[in-house]
Amino acid sequence: MTASKSITDFLAQAGAEHSVVRHPHSESSDTTAEAAHISGEKLAKGILLKDNRGYVLAVIPASHALETGTLGQKIQRPLVMASETEIARVFADCEVGAIPVLGKAYGLTTVVDHALCSLKEIYFEAGDHEALIKISGEDFQRLMGGATFVSFSHHKG
Repeated sequence: MTASKSITDFLAQAGAEHSVVRHPHSESSDTTAEAAHISGEKLAKGILLKDNRGYVLAVIPASHALETGTLGQKIQRPLVMASETEIARVFADCEVGAIPVLGKAYGLTTVVDHALCSLKEIYFEAGDHEALIKISGEDFQRLMGGATFVSFSHHKG
């Protein structure tokens, strides 16, 4: 598998310049950044959350930890993690665990951490565990149009 159809179609429709970066198979965002030889600060990772109103895709740098309570307070929703079964259903054209960050491509409410707002380039899951999409920070901002931008993560460590 390579980039999911939802992601490639969304990027093409948006006219976003991008490249695919291949890397050895990895199962976590930390090992993905290492395998692709990029900083975890530049690797955006998606985390699927939910409440009684539906799903929310939280997007943070791979080098950060999500503050679910902070996010919930800021958007006034009592969020919890979605199950693996739910993740597999929402992102049916992706390998399990390879959560993309383009919530709009999946009809999801998306919230992006401010830590990703000033980067010149950003990488994110292409839909499998062996490829990343690389785009400019400017295109990332454009693709996230309609998303909410707040601070809701902290650097791990």
